[in-house]
Amino acid sequence: MTGNKILIVDDEEAIREMISVALELAGFSWIEADNSQTAHELVIDERPDLVLLDWMLPGTSGIELARRLKRDDATAETPIIMLTAKGEEDNKIQGLDAGTDDYITKPFSTRELISRINAVLRRTGSTQGKALESVGLKLDPVSHRVTANDKVVEVGPTEYRLLEFFMSHQDRAYSRAQLLDQVWGGNVYVEDRTVDVHIRRLRKALTPHNFEHLVQTVRGTGYRFSSKTY
Repeated sequence: MTGNKILIVDDEEAIREMISVALELAGFSWIEADNSQTAHELVIDERPDLVLLDWMLPGTSGIELARRLKRDDATAETPIIMLTAKGEEDNKIQGLDAGTDDYITKPFSTRELISRINAVLRRTGSTQGKALESVGLKLDPVSHRVTANDKVVEVGPTEYRLLEFFMSHQDRAYSRAQLLDQVWGGNVYVEDRTVDVHIRRLRKALTPHNFEHLVQTVRGTGYRFSSKTY
């Protein structure tokens, strides 16, 4: 048994049943909801280790629920994988920018789903609960907050994940493709230029606190996070 509890959120009973069988065979425990309100209550009360969240739900959509969960400090660290029939790149970017950790398009195989779940749990669990700090810049996964010399730094969900990865892997240069794989997740089809956009946003957030120099461009390679001057 993995010991991980998964919340399935989908308004189609057949899909919930299919997923629950796959989760049980893979050693996961699971709970389920068919709407956003019930799902939100379960996240608060049951503290699942990961949420499988359908985009199209009655009433409040899955994407809106994802934004709500990521805005709340109490639920911001809960990993989310979107399940949806929407396959266009803009929809994928919208989902990832809302703070979701991965994106899988219907129809999908249960084997792929379990693989994605395991990958997200490995990725999000690596630094869970461990504060990261570098020369006065601090990222606290428990409160989901970034501070610079004890002053709050306002960063978006994607910039937060990017900074968390950088601060967990300091002084190493990463290509755009590597950052896409590590921060956005494997099998997510996002263009390399998307990395540049979020790097600029991260630097802009750090600039008022004079920490933008920590995010360094490595010519011909990509980017690096370091307090050293190369």
